[in-house]
Amino acid sequence: MLITQTRRRLLTTMALGAGAAAILPYRKSYAAEPPPETTTVRLAKYPVICFVPQYVSDELLRAEGFTDILYVEGGLTPTLVSHELGSGKFDFSTCLTMHFIAGIDAGESISIVSGSHAGCFELFVHEGIRGITDLKGKTAATTATPELMQAIASYVGLDPNKDLTIVNDPTVRPLELFAQGKIDAYLALPPEPQELHARGIGRVILRTAVDQPWSQYFCCSLAANRDFVHKHPVATKRVLRALLKATDLCASQPERVARQLVDRGFTDRYDYALQMLNENPYGHWRDYDARDSVRFYALRMQELAMIKNNPRRIAEEGTDSRFLDQLKRELKA
Repeated sequence: MLITQTRRRLLTTMALGAGAAAILPYRKSYAAEPPPETTTVRLAKYPVICFVPQYVSDELLRAEGFTDILYVEGGLTPTLVSHELGSGKFDFSTCLTMHFIAGIDAGESISIVSGSHAGCFELFVHEGIRGITDLKGKTAATTATPELMQAIASYVGLDPNKDLTIVNDPTVRPLELFAQGKIDAYLALPPEPQELHARGIGRVILRTAVDQPWSQYFCCSLAANRDFVHKHPVATKRVLRALLKATDLCASQPERVARQLVDRGFTDRYDYALQMLNENPYGHWRDYDARDSVRFYALRMQELAMIKNNPRRIAEEGTDSRFLDQLKRELKA
């Protein structure tokens, strides 16, 4: 389903555009840069609010010359995320780095062009569980990220295939099963952590935003359709520039961005959105290396036999840092 600009959305994104001006003291004139080869860009839309930079970037994209900005609903599974991007259903997608790695390994036509943020997951448990190793023999659940739960368990020496039962069937409503005490642990991604905190359910034993080694790598990345990048290099750079500026907005003006998420219909809870923006490290796109993150997660996936190709090969062939390297020099705070 395509979501286009309605009059109401246009008014609210105009308000965001006014706020965007506050983060553009480093904005340079790009008059000498060629116009984008296309004025249409399609961005993936998922029911996950931590992908917020691409949801509030309309005015920044318009400033880069894009007149037709579309949000395309996608399926939030490793296979669908990469296949829909690689087949051209949309041009850019922010999603779990591990999902993209699975697609690169399978030969999908995608390239990771930047990191997004370094931590949005929280692992909730019930009383009696003090650490991840205590999950041996227990049941854990997650809505869309069983691969990350497996990697977390494996990293501390558990065999996720033998020592842990992982439930990830959304039809059984695993979050509610955890809330009812029928599941021992729940790996939550926004807005789920905010909901569990608000309801006072469970306690957190792992936050990927602050706990090493997870906090040192991009849990979520921005990837592009490889054919789009090849045919539209100027447009690719301009899209990435707009999304990176939107990422800076998330770090510098969380209240304004949270309001935009609500006004544009991406969430109905301002308080959840604001909490997520204040807790997630959106400012690290300059500091961390997306290729390092791909290598780190690919190693975890190789250990679990989730991928066939060498992690170094996946990192080298599945990432394209040309545009980010240029923009890091241009967008100096």
